[in-house]
Amino acid sequence: MKRLFVLVGILAATGPVGAAELTYTPVNPSFGGNALNSSHLISTANAQRTATASDANSNASNNTTSSSSSTSADLFVRQLEGRLLSALASQVTEAIFGDNPQDSGTVTFGDTEITFNRGTDSISLVITDFTDGTVTEIEVPQLVSN
Repeated sequence: MKRLFVLVGILAATGPVGAAELTYTPVNPSFGGNALNSSHLISTANAQRTATASDANSNASNNTTSSSSSTSADLFVRQLEGRLLSALASQVTEAIFGDNPQDSGTVTFGDTEITFNRGTDSISLVITDFTDGTVTEIEVPQLVSN
C-alpha cells in the first residue's frame, strides 16, 4: 500500500506532459540564420583567430626598414609598369581603331615590340618580349558591317 501512495504522489507531482516537433534553426546568417547574429559571430571569430602566414610576413617586414621600403618600392614599380603598359595598349588600339586606322604597324616599348596586321576578317597581333624571347600571337576577329 505504501508503494501505491508513493506512485500516486509521483504521478500527481509531475503534471501533464506535452510534446512538440523539434525544428533546427541555424545561427550563422550565411546558412539561413538571423542576420543580427553576424556582428557577434565575426567578433567571436576574430577573438579566436590565431596568427596566419600573412601576419608573420607583415611582422617580419615591420622589423626591418629596408625590407619595408623595398616592398613599397616594388609595389610602386609594379603600379608604374601597369600604367605604362596600359598607355602602350592605348597606343596600339589607337593605331588600329582610331581616327586614322592603319593596316599594319609596329609599336616598340622598351624590350617589348607589338606588330599588328589588319586582314579581311581579323586583326593579327604579335607581341615579342626581347628579354626572354617569348612571342605571343593574338588573332582578334574584326567586325565587318555593310
